[in-house]
Amino acid sequence: MNKKNAAILSILSNTTLIVFKLSAGIAMNSISVISEGVHSSIDLIASIIAFISIKKSSKKEDEEHPFGHGKYENVSGFVEALLILLAAVLIIYEAAKKLFSNGTVENIDSGIYIMLISSLINFFISMTLFKSAKKTNSLALEADAAHLLTDVFTSLGVFGGLILLKITHIKILDSLTALIVAILIIKTSVDLIKKSMKDLVDSSLDKEEIAKITNILNAYPNVNGYHRLRTRKCGNTREIDIHLQIVDTDSLTKTHNICSAIEEQIKQTFPDSYIVIHPEPYTDNR
Repeated sequence: MNKKNAAILSILSNTTLIVFKLSAGIAMNSISVISEGVHSSIDLIASIIAFISIKKSSKKEDEEHPFGHGKYENVSGFVEALLILLAAVLIIYEAAKKLFSNGTVENIDSGIYIMLISSLINFFISMTLFKSAKKTNSLALEADAAHLLTDVFTSLGVFGGLILLKITHIKILDSLTALIVAILIIKTSVDLIKKSMKDLVDSSLDKEEIAKITNILNAYPNVNGYHRLRTRKCGNTREIDIHLQIVDTDSLTKTHNICSAIEEQIKQTFPDSYIVIHPEPYTDNR
């Protein structure tokens, strides 16, 4: 499944779940079920943002964006994380109000069934999105999948809370369950903010990815050394800039062929990457 279709699937599933959760939560007077509806509403907004960012980021480079539009996905991931954080704050506020009210939860069975069905649907959709995100290296889809996976656990938490409420008739359990849901949502939000900010501030690639690059360089006997290895990620594109010290060649053509071979091998490891190699003659600085 391509990125756009995966994003559309997420939008449709979230829309359906919002209708069921909010309808059931309002009918039951259950803050925990309503909190799940709010969570899904924020997820819907996030899915729409992800869809728009994927459309934008898939555009080819142009005069104003010579390195492409990949940063749209990074911005999308950051905005989605903030929206999830907002959802958690709203849930905490409503749960705190419910703690001091005398309202009762009605028709608990319908809430139990909706939470269970919601968990199953979100698990299937999130696994589909994770698979597509891994295949396309899309941060926006990965963020969307993480949101939905969080929804799986929070829905199961509400599911368990409603069962306990049905058994014990302790009204406070509804609000406590909603607070636990909010804490899980906050954790997901913080993790996504950290991940999206890493690329937005042009941090280098992970050590494992840099090691793959250096292993390729070390395999070439004509490369005596390298310096100024600079890397960053823009959407699903990796940008790599490196200075190589070339030995045993006095031909510009041979030097060019060595650099082209290295560039091709790096691109086989990291498709859709921009690579700039600066060849230099080897000098013994001892």
